[in-house]
Amino acid sequence: MAAQGGVLFQEKVSRLLSRTNGKPVLKPNKPMVLKDGVAHRKPKKGEATCITEMSVMMVCWKQNNFVDGLCSNEINSFYKCVEKAQAAVKNKSEKTRLQGGRLDPNQAITLLKRYPNWHSEI
Repeated sequence: MAAQGGVLFQEKVSRLLSRTNGKPVLKPNKPMVLKDGVAHRKPKKGEATCITEMSVMMVCWKQNNFVDGLCSNEINSFYKCVEKAQAAVKNKSEKTRLQGGRLDPNQAITLLKRYPNWHSEI
């Protein structure tokens, strides 16, 4: 059914662009062909993690004139929090990759180069 819908759409577009009925209804300013690449956009960043641990660590540093030895507990708790956050991000990225989520731009460009579009109009 989806293939039939695509064929019907192509027929409609070719009919609108044909000159058999006088002027074409659609006059595209660019060729109606898909590009073989995508834009390199950075993924959206999530919310900040470990803010409370970092602020506790900085308060401890300020109270102790930036001596690391006196704030070892706070520093260790901050590093543990960072490790947990990085592990969570890594697990999330693996899940989206395994579930067939969105491709990153480099993967999409590789696939588009492997299977290029036809460069002819309808």
